[in-house]
Amino acid sequence: MGIALFWSIITVFVRWLFSKRESSVIRPRQVGYFPTRRGAISYDSSDQTALYIRMLARAESAGSIPARRIQRLYSFQRHMLSSRLLRGTPHLNSLHILDEDYCGQARCMLDKVGSWNFDIFRFDRLTNGNSLVFLTFHLLNQYGLIELFQLDMVKLRRFLVLVQEDYHNQNPYHNAVHAADVTQAMYSYLKEPKLAQSLTSCDILLGLLAAATHDLDHPGVNQPFLIKTNHYLAALYRNTSVLENHHWRSAVGLLRETELFSHLPVEDSLNMERQLGSLILATDISRQNDYLSRFRSHLDENNLCLGNASHRHFILQMALKCADICNPCRPWELSKQWSEKVTEEFFHQGDIEKKHKLEVSPLCDSEANTIASVQIGFMTYVVEPLFAEWARFSDTRLSQTMLGHLGLNKASWSAMEPEASGSSEDGESEPARATEQPSSRSLSQGSQES
Repeated sequence: MGIALFWSIITVFVRWLFSKRESSVIRPRQVGYFPTRRGAISYDSSDQTALYIRMLARAESAGSIPARRIQRLYSFQRHMLSSRLLRGTPHLNSLHILDEDYCGQARCMLDKVGSWNFDIFRFDRLTNGNSLVFLTFHLLNQYGLIELFQLDMVKLRRFLVLVQEDYHNQNPYHNAVHAADVTQAMYSYLKEPKLAQSLTSCDILLGLLAAATHDLDHPGVNQPFLIKTNHYLAALYRNTSVLENHHWRSAVGLLRETELFSHLPVEDSLNMERQLGSLILATDISRQNDYLSRFRSHLDENNLCLGNASHRHFILQMALKCADICNPCRPWELSKQWSEKVTEEFFHQGDIEKKHKLEVSPLCDSEANTIASVQIGFMTYVVEPLFAEWARFSDTRLSQTMLGHLGLNKASWSAMEPEASGSSEDGESEPARATEQPSSRSLSQGSQES
């Protein structure tokens, strides 16, 4: 009772402390390609970034409160507002803590979460923009991982909320809905017979967390853009897997901030962080050929042994790579929406490059490319080779369904592209041929770099 009263008083005090709004908000200088951050979940209708800026501005102007203390208060408030227990919500059965948050339709959709026709856009609407939180929690719960790893419910809830919040919802493509879609696809692959019979609980936990965080804090521009604009991330990671390293480090930062694995032995926790990084780094599309060649070699030599931990981890990497760029393998109604969104993000980057008189990146020039031409090239040179090898590894109904949708979607885009009729004798269209480059990074859709 005393603890509850204490938290109630702290809650009232902090909300009063930050309730006053400045008539003019001091914001840092905005760089064109970094949109103003806006979390997917709104707490008390206050923008968290603007709130943080106001607090720092007050500290600087008044000189009375050290910036370090301000940061601690900000961190505390994020914890308080993302925690149900500290908001006074009655303690529920741990395995049903989210039930009150989504309606019956969303719950019915989760009953079919393993379906390849799962409509993540509809699910996101039904959950009021919280698809990543609810989907990831449901899958962790369904596998029994919360109980098995003794994950604290408040910490897990806070971690998932902060992960979703750290995706940029202004990005047409690289946002929390994309992360939720990749997580659902990853779950579909984890259910495939070869994987279901071989993967350990730790493998499954890492696979789902990697899918949920694989594009965390993505700025909506690709790696070459960061390099040519001398962005600090490019310098920090020495122009190598810049975005993927950032996604991984951001995920580790949230794991440590929420102390989700603090109850585990230190070595186990660090090992999970390293393996999480290995999975996320595998989504770097510039290394696509390396992974694909290794995968093909294993299949040709028939020497994959899923009893071997390193081989299981490699298959998890390939599964995440497939989940990351599986949009062209979805039914047309879903695939078309993703294609439009990723191309919009490409063209937005191109517009920024033109505005600042930079060389326009491949596929980012809206005057030289169309959605159809971008998609045809991406499907031909990136998606088809990867999923053909995945079908060799896991020749199941799902694999054949994905290849079937891929063929139909490619034909649909070809029909929309006038120049596609002028294809060469071997059946390759000129737009597709034009996008063939030694490096596949310019064709990235779901990992990076796009």
